[in-house]
Amino acid sequence: MTAFRLSLFYAAYFAMIGILMPFWPVWLEAKGLTPANIGLVIGSATFVRVFFNPLVAHVADRRGTRQPIIALMAVFAVIFFSLFFVTNNFWPILLVTILFSSCWGAMQPLGESLTMLSAKENGFEYGRVRLWGSLAFIATAIIAGRVLSDTTPDAIMVMIFASVVLMFAVTLFLPNMRTSKATGSSFPIAPLLCNKAFLLVLIAAALIQSSHAVYYGFGTIHWQKVGISDTVIGVLWAEGVIAEVILFSMGAAVLRCTGPMQLIILGGAAGILRWLGTGLDDSLPALFILQALHGLTFGATHLGVIYFISDKVPEELSATALSLYSVVVMGLAMGLMVMASGQLYGALGGQAYFVVAVMAAIGGLLAFIVRQSNIQIISK
Repeated sequence: MTAFRLSLFYAAYFAMIGILMPFWPVWLEAKGLTPANIGLVIGSATFVRVFFNPLVAHVADRRGTRQPIIALMAVFAVIFFSLFFVTNNFWPILLVTILFSSCWGAMQPLGESLTMLSAKENGFEYGRVRLWGSLAFIATAIIAGRVLSDTTPDAIMVMIFASVVLMFAVTLFLPNMRTSKATGSSFPIAPLLCNKAFLLVLIAAALIQSSHAVYYGFGTIHWQKVGISDTVIGVLWAEGVIAEVILFSMGAAVLRCTGPMQLIILGGAAGILRWLGTGLDDSLPALFILQALHGLTFGATHLGVIYFISDKVPEELSATALSLYSVVVMGLAMGLMVMASGQLYGALGGQAYFVVAVMAAIGGLLAFIVRQSNIQIISK
């Protein structure tokens, strides 16, 4: 039953992402925002995690609890998202984005921490719970693509709001599992930031995951411009996540054969191939092949980091460690790169993917260095 409730959490969270990630830029463009402005708005949604997530994680580790804090963040997320319905210009949209994202983004690392702690206690596999988020992403991406082809972009915002309300309902039923409280006078982040292996893993993951920035911010817009229909675009997004689901369903077996660091290396290598190919060829046959690599560029990298943290970081620091992953990778790195992707796409068009291919290569190299070295890990 615990695994089921956590599966609902991931399904609700990524149902919203499945609508927002591919099609929110379309709504922003319909509001008259330029590519550079769209990059700033989307970037701010991830960059705000840098400031807010560590504070929420600090409270969670100090109190030794997760569920009540997740539910409170969901309440504020519903309130703040409703303000989008009365905003029409760049600055109000940017402000509401920052308010909403500060709450929405803080829920995922706490949910990840709760899931990993529950998996250890109840004996289920993280990947088999997490995959329901990916399946929800697929379903909503396809549905939203279909809806957008038949109506205006405003319908997308109604769908996103409904999914945010659903998330609030789900958080009320999450397991209220308690852990040891972080002790000591120092901020729980201190021992993590002093560990070289942990930092290098975060940087490697940041480079690989933020190499998705052009795709996340402008993939849909670019494909629309080359004549691909909204329905097919939804299928392309969904296809990438299907590969992610397959990897998550086999996560435990894959880890037994490889290990966390090898998965991150594989994610970097796949990123080189995926982004070079996406920049060179806009044809549907090529895109269908390249989108399948999402299971490695995102999925393998994510699983590698999650299990690295689960294996090497003490439970009383797990929320902070996963918050740092969210902050550094999906906040700071992704936020900066999405902002930059507006300029990159405006100047280079589809060739902006060549730049992010280099980032994935560097990330994979750093992960290889950690694997080959004997850098001391965090003692548990």
